[in-house]
Amino acid sequence: MEFTNPSDAEIRAILSRPTTVAVVGCSDNPARDSLKIAKLLKAHGFKVIPINPQLDADALRGALGEKCYPDLASIPGPVEMVDVFRRSEFVPQIVDESIAKGAQILWCQLGVIHLDAAHRAQQAGMTVIMDRCPAIEYGRLF
Repeated sequence: MEFTNPSDAEIRAILSRPTTVAVVGCSDNPARDSLKIAKLLKAHGFKVIPINPQLDADALRGALGEKCYPDLASIPGPVEMVDVFRRSEFVPQIVDESIAKGAQILWCQLGVIHLDAAHRAQQAGMTVIMDRCPAIEYGRLF
């Protein structure tokens, strides 16, 4: 099964249009990439909602200005993009939650690859980006 990421123009368009993004697997550790990327997206105008069932609801309020939720379904409002910082084996469940939430974009970070789940997300109408990092893409495309 083959997968191709969207074109550079499509990725540039996604990163140029700040929206609401749920960062699944967001850590409260400032040394972790998930928090660094969440802060980068916030700095570029995105509303960033952290998802981590192991963290207190207020754990990232200071860093991101938002409540931390245990899962996508718990977020009260809409989410357009889901940024995944979990191991690849968790992607199918995240795709199910993303589809149920009505997300339009699934962004899987470097090393996060699950072809079957990506194809399922695409069949549900989602744009899927895998094995890419927004920080690298910003540096490359802007």
